[in-house]
Amino acid sequence: MNITVRYFASIREAMGTGSEDLQTTATTVGAHALAHGKAVRMALNQDMCSGDAPLKSGDEVAFFPPVTGG
Repeated sequence: MNITVRYFASIREAMGTGSEDLQTTATTVGAHALAHGKAVRMALNQDMCSGDAPLKSGDEVAFFPPVTGG
């Protein structure tokens, strides 16, 4: 399936891009690289979600670090 992945803030800087279109066999939003306890938030089609949210072709997934106040 094809999905669009968007990256924000420090994740965007680390990835070197703001978004990419990917072909994947993943069935959920979460990934091994985003293991439990990591400080990464996820959204599926612009709605906050957990790592076990199911994916379908055409979805948009976004990853971003938690917002800090100051």
